[in-house]
Amino acid sequence: MSAPVRLGVVGFGYWGPNVVRNLDKLADAQIVAAVDTDARNLARFADLYPYADTTTDLDAMLARADIDAVVVVTSAPSHFAIASKVIAAGKHCFVEKPLTLTSADAEKLVLAADAAGVILMVGHLMVYHSAIDWIKNYIESGEMGDLLYLYMQRLNLGKVRTEENAFWSLAPHDVSIVLHLLGERPDYVSANGAAYVTDGVQDTVFANLHFPSGKMANIHVSWLDPHKVRKLTVVGTTKMLVFDDMEATEKIWIYDRGVGEPESAMAYGEDLTLRFGDINVPWVPLKEPLSTEVQHFLDCCRSGQTPRSDGRAGLCVVRVLEAVDESMKGLGAPVSTKLEV
Repeated sequence: MSAPVRLGVVGFGYWGPNVVRNLDKLADAQIVAAVDTDARNLARFADLYPYADTTTDLDAMLARADIDAVVVVTSAPSHFAIASKVIAAGKHCFVEKPLTLTSADAEKLVLAADAAGVILMVGHLMVYHSAIDWIKNYIESGEMGDLLYLYMQRLNLGKVRTEENAFWSLAPHDVSIVLHLLGERPDYVSANGAAYVTDGVQDTVFANLHFPSGKMANIHVSWLDPHKVRKLTVVGTTKMLVFDDMEATEKIWIYDRGVGEPESAMAYGEDLTLRFGDINVPWVPLKEPLSTEVQHFLDCCRSGQTPRSDGRAGLCVVRVLEAVDESMKGLGAPVSTKLEV
């Protein structure tokens, strides 16, 4: 096996321990150093990984020649500044989602990574979920016919946030899944939301994404709902599919249903026929998505291949999030999401 990818970690607070834990399990990853501004986080890291260095000085870590790539697992407002330094230092860069808080900053990171010749990957975890991978392959197999539309629900009672609305908090997962499954960028979005709990912070959002092919996706997110729901429905011309991530094992249900032509030539006023077929529940072996995600980053660092959730995918997600905010301010008016990069 080739030499392991030598890694620096920035941030060991809420999500950082999960990322590092999965990296530490991989034989082709070598964790060299960690940076955090909180001494307690660094002490916790040192207890778990005593073979790696700790520091509060990001610039000093980035100056090290024995680090090939850096994993940025800090709060979203800091992503742009930190990732900019990582890329300028010539290191491959993994950034937790969202990539940045504005599409202008995300575009700068994408162009900087291109110019530096380094990998820029965003931690859109759900596109590495075994079930989403299975659904992507199933759609591409043609078994569903032509894909028409899909809709997603991510609902719960809490955790209510005051710094960001429910769409920024919850929907990056869903937007990344939609873009991954459809394989195209939306041309515009329209959205409506309401701030029932905290003034000016929408806790319930309904967003519609329209695509150049004519496909449509609806995303409903809320932290003010009696049910905990994580569900995706995909509708094709011949089959329909439901992915329920709250189910322990039977996560995917395929419905052999659709609308068919009548056996005889249609007369005026004659209805189309409805077709009701079997329901199939495929067995999908599940792996920890985070392990698959960080392994993919290591593979891309070595090979130079474009990550599944590369910087441009991260940029597109941020642009959709921005456009949803703009549309809600405009009372649901359509907002373009077209990008030059």
